[in-house]
Amino acid sequence: MATRSQTAAVLLAGALALAACGSGGTSQPPASGGGRTLVIDTSFDLKTADPGRTYEPTGLIVGKAVYETLLTFDGADVTKPVPALAESYELAEDGKTLTLELKQGATFADGSPVTADDVVFSLTRVRDMKGTPSFLLDGVEVAKTGDSTITLTSKAPNPALPYILPNPALGIINSKVAKQHGATADAQDKAERYLNANSAGSGPYRIESFDVSSQVVLTSNTKYHGAKPAYDKVVIRNVEAATQKLNVQRGDSQVALNLSGDQVTGMPPALQVKKTASANVIFLLANQDSAISRTTTNPKFVEAVRKGVDYAGLLELAGEGSTRAPGVIPSQLLGALPADQGAERDVAGAKAALAAGGLSNPTVKLEYPTELTVNGLSFQPLAERIQANLKEVGITVDLQPAPVSTALDNYRNGKEEMGLWYWGPDYPDPSDYLAFLPGKTVGLRAGWKPGAAKEIEEAGEKAAAAIGDDARKDAFADVQTKLNASGPFIPLIQPSQNIVTAGSVTGLDYHPVWTVDIADLGVK
Repeated sequence: MATRSQTAAVLLAGALALAACGSGGTSQPPASGGGRTLVIDTSFDLKTADPGRTYEPTGLIVGKAVYETLLTFDGADVTKPVPALAESYELAEDGKTLTLELKQGATFADGSPVTADDVVFSLTRVRDMKGTPSFLLDGVEVAKTGDSTITLTSKAPNPALPYILPNPALGIINSKVAKQHGATADAQDKAERYLNANSAGSGPYRIESFDVSSQVVLTSNTKYHGAKPAYDKVVIRNVEAATQKLNVQRGDSQVALNLSGDQVTGMPPALQVKKTASANVIFLLANQDSAISRTTTNPKFVEAVRKGVDYAGLLELAGEGSTRAPGVIPSQLLGALPADQGAERDVAGAKAALAAGGLSNPTVKLEYPTELTVNGLSFQPLAERIQANLKEVGITVDLQPAPVSTALDNYRNGKEEMGLWYWGPDYPDPSDYLAFLPGKTVGLRAGWKPGAAKEIEEAGEKAAAAIGDDARKDAFADVQTKLNASGPFIPLIQPSQNIVTAGSVTGLDYHPVWTVDIADLGVK
C-alpha cells in the first residue's frame, strides 16, 4: 500500500462536529428504526466506494462491509485464506492455476443470486479498468469453466493469488445492475457514481449515504445470506485523532481507530484499548547509487548503521504494542523472521565497521516526510533518535525533513542519500516484499539496480516460485536473512495500531488489509 497510495496516507484533518446518539462509554445508541447503531471515528483516507477503484484504508473498511470476496481471512489471521463466496479453492501444483467453486445461495442486495458470470465480470473489470487496484490481477486470466466454477490462470507461478483475492477491491458486484449504470470491463467504465450511492454487493451491509469528506452511513442488508450483523446501522465519521479520543471517552462514538500510543494512555476503565503491532514496517535505506553518495554505497557504512541503531530505544519511542522488525516482512505474514533474528545494537562493532571501510566521521543526509504519520507516529522523533544513535558511533546525520510530496518525489526517483520510510502490505503475502530486491520498486528507490546482488536476486526468484506454505516460509526467510546481511535496508519497527472501543463492543480484531471487519463486531 505504501507503494501506490503513500500520499493518501497523510491523515486528513478536519474535526467533524456531528452529534451521535447515546451517552456513556459503554452505551449503544438505538437506530432510528430500532436496532443498534455503531459510530466509528477515523481519519478518512477515502476516495470512492467503487470496489474496482478503491485502495485507500477507509475505502477498504467500507468495501469489506458492503461487498464479499471469493476468499477471506479468519479474523486477524492472514497466514491462511479461507472460503467466502467461494466454498472451496485449489491451487495447481505448478502455481499457475487457481480453481474456485462458487457457494450456492449467496444473493446480492436486490435479492438476485451471485453467479459465476458476476465473478468473471467483477474481476475482469478491476483488472482492465486500470484503476489503482488493477495491479492485483496483472497477468491473471479469469474464466468461467463450469456453472459455478471459476478458473484464474497466470503465466508464471502465482502462489500469492489466494492471499490477494480477499482484498475488498476484488469484491464481487452485481454485474447486471452495474452494467445498467455504466459498468464496463475497460477504462471507459462509468459506474463509480452509481456505486458511490448504491449497493451492488452481497455483503452484510448496504450504503445508505456516502461522503468522502465527512461520513459514510451503512445499514444492514436484509437480503444477506449469512449471519445477521449485530448492528443495524453503522456511521463512519471523519474525525481528527484528538477529537476521536474525546468522542469515545464521552460515548459519542463506540470505536476510535487512529489514536497514538500517548493518546490511549490513561483511558477510563470502561473503555477497551487494543494495542497490537501494525503490519507497517518502518525502515532506513542507504542509497547504492555512487552518483548519489560514495558513503552510503560502502557496505561497511550500511553495517555500521545496522549496528549503530538503538532498536530498543525506538520501541520505547513508538510505545506499547509496537514491535521490532527483524526483517522487511511484518510479523503477521507467512515468512516473517523470528524476533530473535533482528539486529542488535553494537556500538563497538559499528565503529569497527566504519574503520574497516576506511570511513572517518562520515556525514550523510537523511530525508523523511514531515506531515506523514504512521499509526499516530511521526517520523521526526524517530529521525532525531537515529541521528543521536549514529552520532555515538561516529556518523553525522544531517536531518532533511520535507513536505510529503517533495520527500516522495526524491524517494520514488532514488535521489535520497538516506531515507526513512515505511511499507504497508499491498496484500498480506510475502511476495509483496520482493519489491525490496535489486531492480524492483523499493530496490530502485535505494539505487539498487538489477544485477547488483546476484545471490539475493536468485533467492528472490526461488521464493517467488516456491509452492506450499513450508517451502515459501523457508524461501522468504532466506531472502530476508540475505537482505539483512548485505542489503541497503535496515528494518526498524512495526508501530502499534491502537484501537479504542466502548466496553460493550466485542469481536474486534485489527486486520492489516481492512483494519476492522464491521460485521465481526458484536455487543455484550
